[in-house]
Amino acid sequence: MITIHLRYQIDPEQLDTFTEYGRRWIRLVNRLGGDHHGYFLPAEGDNDEAFALFSFPSLAAYEQYRIAAATDPECIEAYELVRGTGCIVRFERRFQTPLFGDEVELRP
Repeated sequence: MITIHLRYQIDPEQLDTFTEYGRRWIRLVNRLGGDHHGYFLPAEGDNDEAFALFSFPSLAAYEQYRIAAATDPECIEAYELVRGTGCIVRFERRFQTPLFGDEVELRP
């Protein structure tokens, strides 16, 4: 399994637009074979930073998702929302291997 961690620098004046973008991508990632773990929006502290986490069974499955997303009309519409508004200033993408709680042996 591979988990993608996205760190966004967003325009804090467009938090509502970014929130709409996030709602769309949660559904789209899930529809295209991933498991979206949600967006994490600013609440306290920095008001221009947001995060997202989603997983795919493998890096190959993620690559297939990227190919499908490039031509999917709903994905293109979500990309255009960002291009048209500038709600995302920049982003960083990291690939990580998750360790879930049920995989950890607990000791007394």
